Amino acid sequence: MVVEGPIGVGKTSLARRLADTFECQLVEELPDANPFLERFYAEPGRSALATQLQFLLNRYRQQRTLAAARDERGVVADYLFAKDQIFAQMNLEGPELTLYREVLGLLVDPIPTPDLVIYLEARPEVLLRRLRKRNREFERRISEAYLEGLIEAYRRFFHEYTEAPVLVVNCSAIDFVEQGSDLADLIREIRGMKQGVQHYIPLGSR
Repeated sequence: MVVEGPIGVGKTSLARRLADTFECQLVEELPDANPFLERFYAEPGRSALATQLQFLLNRYRQQRTLAAARDERGVVADYLFAKDQIFAQMNLEGPELTLYREVLGLLVDPIPTPDLVIYLEARPEVLLRRLRKRNREFERRISEAYLEGLIEAYRRFFHEYTEAPVLVVNCSAIDFVEQGSDLADLIREIRGMKQGVQHYIPLGSR
């Protein structure tokens, strides 16, 4: 199971709760392991390629380790490997995007496909408020305009994504960590999930 969505939407917090609920192994993306990330937010044009390639290789190594471990438990991850292309297409162009795609093409070992993707959506002003609340130094430079573009890029990506069932959840008005009823309602929706794409309106938003 994978939890996805733009920065600040609450992927990791929800993934942790779901891993506890379903007694699964938790796999978290580690943005602090990318030494180029802070520089990217300060000077995107100078550090975009290095940042993107570092994320790509970090995620690939993590996914290959996961596949080789053959853990009997299920897995809940707070990122989808294929989403790397969202940021590559947003932040790279010309020869840099070509180089990124060439490197991606060299990573030939198969990546596990999730049984379900939970795609979290929220309005840009909500994402910005949550980023300001958690107060990470490098995230202070993220603008609402950047978040608007990121939200649209995610929507385009998942409009075409067919590798796994997708549960689309608008969480602008709810908090799965603070509100137990919201989490319980989501878990019921997950247990009843079918194939294809389903849109879910949380209790707190109704």
